[in-house]
Amino acid sequence: MPKLLVFQHVAHEILGTLDPLLRESGFRIKYVNFERHPDYVPILDGYDGLIVLGGPMNVDETDRYPFLKTEVGVIEKAIESDMPVLGICLGSQLVARTLGARVRKNREKEIGWYDVAPNAEGASDPLLSHFSESEKIFQWHGDTFDVPEGGTLLASSEFCENQAFRYGDNVYGFQFHMEVDERMVERWLGIPENRKEIEESAAIDPEKIRKDTPVHISRLKELSDASFAGFVNLFGFSKKRLTLPSR
Repeated sequence: MPKLLVFQHVAHEILGTLDPLLRESGFRIKYVNFERHPDYVPILDGYDGLIVLGGPMNVDETDRYPFLKTEVGVIEKAIESDMPVLGICLGSQLVARTLGARVRKNREKEIGWYDVAPNAEGASDPLLSHFSESEKIFQWHGDTFDVPEGGTLLASSEFCENQAFRYGDNVYGFQFHMEVDERMVERWLGIPENRKEIEESAAIDPEKIRKDTPVHISRLKELSDASFAGFVNLFGFSKKRLTLPSR
């Protein structure tokens, strides 16, 4: 039975719709909750892959959240060991940072439903090839990553050029959230720090997000099922060993 390590940063950012798909595929899942256990140092021995979830912190806040350095070290070992790795939102930024790329403020916060368009590489990628020319995807981020050297940009949005990248054949970073369902979106909108973040941005209307969610959530579930099934398929491939760039 394959084993998957999952890095979690806050209680409300979970695997979501990815969880049942992984379990139905036979995975045993081990969460490492850094909010509860900030000093924990995970060991990859015995695991077959790694997923790094989102969170409200910035990758540079290592003084306040020293476990971010721990994560970068483990992500590096996972990539060097040819493990499938998936980073979501903050997770994608941590994967990019591990690969030597810059993480910076995005020119505009994206909170809610935004059009995400795959490029030619994304249209032929195993995880995104089922996307149409443009898809409404849920977002919640103020930072963005540069595509790592040797990586491939897969998708963009109007306000964020780098929405998804692939490194090698089995390392992915998704700035967007395909794992959410309607209950998760509503929960996120109710988190006090999230409400404060929305209130500080005049351009974001939580009621519009609530109205948009039932319109787009079914299609998002179709996209997430196909994309995450593609991620599961990575575990059956034989990979060439990758050499990470020096940081």
